[in-house]
Amino acid sequence: MNWKTLDFEQLTARELYLILRARSAVFVVEQSHVHLDPDGRDETGTHVFAAEDMSRSMPVLAYARIHGGDAEDPEVVVDKILTSPLRRGDGTAHALIERVLAVAAERWPGRGVRLTAPVSLRGFYEAFGFRKTEGPFLEHGMPYIGLTRKSRQPREALGAGAVQFASRENATTYELL
Repeated sequence: MNWKTLDFEQLTARELYLILRARSAVFVVEQSHVHLDPDGRDETGTHVFAAEDMSRSMPVLAYARIHGGDAEDPEVVVDKILTSPLRRGDGTAHALIERVLAVAAERWPGRGVRLTAPVSLRGFYEAFGFRKTEGPFLEHGMPYIGLTRKSRQPREALGAGAVQFASRENATTYELL
């Protein structure tokens, strides 16, 4: 797996196409979220993704978009989080969130990190130090919650084995949304 962290201007046309294709496959087709995925925020985001064999039609295995916040709302916001159905339950989601948190700590040190997730993934994100801050509320017909992580914690502070991986038979369609 090849991990990349790129700003919009650094993405090649092929990388952008494959990211949008993966997001559409997961959010629009698999999860039936009828919405315009290219939402006008990609140009200001940092894109973290893992890919294998860029010549394949669906090489993006994991993806998240990060925004640094501003003076009015300084928290780092992570959205468009996904893992390929082929990589759910194998640690790829864990690796993605670790990379996202490392990028946030490097680019925006000392800022909290915020995201929304299905209620069923609360435990997954809590293992990374996130805590519920809002919700539940309905988004795309599913119960979601807002989660915030105050600041970057060293992995050791979470304790050995703190992050549990879902087994393949327990992985849901909403592995990481």
